[in-house]
Amino acid sequence: VKLVESGGGSVQAGGSLILSCAASGYPYSSYCMGWFRQAPGKEREGVASIDMDGNTDYADSAKGRFTISKANAKSPLYLRMNSLKPEDTAMYYCAADVLPQCLLSTLMSNRLYNWWGQGTQVTVSS
Repeated sequence: VKLVESGGGSVQAGGSLILSCAASGYPYSSYCMGWFRQAPGKEREGVASIDMDGNTDYADSAKGRFTISKANAKSPLYLRMNSLKPEDTAMYYCAADVLPQCLLSTLMSNRLYNWWGQGTQVTVSS
């Protein structure tokens, strides 16, 4: 399985970015995927997740500002981020796994996923 993120960059507070994650090599019909982030000196945290049925979940910090989407099983995973804040600055990672692993824990847990991308940096300046 290969996950490749893109779309990170530097923006001013209040700006927007769209992150993409191109995934290949996994069973397209039985997946779960998530976006995570890790700031320097902090633990990796879940931002948003989506399952094969399109059910989504968000961290409280992301609700109302971020949107996770995936048009179909073979399409890229996206994270649209609006109203960005300096505290959103972090390395953002895409993660994926398949059934039955997806059923073992909340999709917002970084311990669930076995497949990870290399990350894309998001920097928000005030």
